Amino acid sequence: LVIYFQNVKSYNAGMLTALSNRIGDVALLLAIAWMLNYGSWNYIFYLDMMKNNIEMMIIGGLVMLAAMTKSAQIPFSSWLPAAMAAPTPVSALVHSSTLVTAGVYLLIRFNDVLMNWSMAQFLLLVSGLTMFMAGLGANFEFDLKKIIALSTLSQLGLMMSILSMGFYKLAFFHLLTHALFKALLFMCARSIIHNMKNSQDIRMMGSLSMSMPLTCSCFNVANLALCGMPFLAGFYSKDLILEMVMLSYVNVFSFFLFFFSTG
Repeated sequence: LVIYFQNVKSYNAGMLTALSNRIGDVALLLAIAWMLNYGSWNYIFYLDMMKNNIEMMIIGGLVMLAAMTKSAQIPFSSWLPAAMAAPTPVSALVHSSTLVTAGVYLLIRFNDVLMNWSMAQFLLLVSGLTMFMAGLGANFEFDLKKIIALSTLSQLGLMMSILSMGFYKLAFFHLLTHALFKALLFMCARSIIHNMKNSQDIRMMGSLSMSMPLTCSCFNVANLALCGMPFLAGFYSKDLILEMVMLSYVNVFSFFLFFFSTG
């Protein structure tokens, strides 16, 4: 679907997406094959007993590598904005709330192995840097869909970083709320792009609140939910995450990454 439009940019984006995700697929298949040591794949039943084994640590490392490629963390974060060459309904469903949250969900399931192992601190650093980099890079972007994709990347970094601190229920809650308003953002962006005669450049857009009032109203509501406006859906998850960061034992660098990226 990334190479749906036949041009060189879409082909390059599809190749980058395929080759980046290949690493995560290989790690996932290796973890599945290594789980044959335990005789079944129902790992949720024996995870708390087997989580000190070296095999389960290797499986946890492979799962973390797979989740970092699937959820586009540093150093695999370049494919998510490039995959915005796809048609926008695909971006709205797949690249905002479905495909890229598979890695976060995998780590939610394996959170015991992750917490028992020292790689959680590495994941906290990497996902915090991803969150910071995506939020910083979205300020200098002109493509409307790429801005929303970088916002998705920033929220994924937030989910991964709060997950690596052990609050997996908060990560799941933020995953659900973010999926809803991010899909709404993509739908409003598609309406704007369609009415702009398929131009995605935000420098060409202006006074849309006069010509498209309903789309801009929905866009503003979703945008405020993304920013964490009180009494909207994004506020409850993001504010709870930041409160738990303030109540936890993190150093000043992680603290700065969390709060500066959220701002």
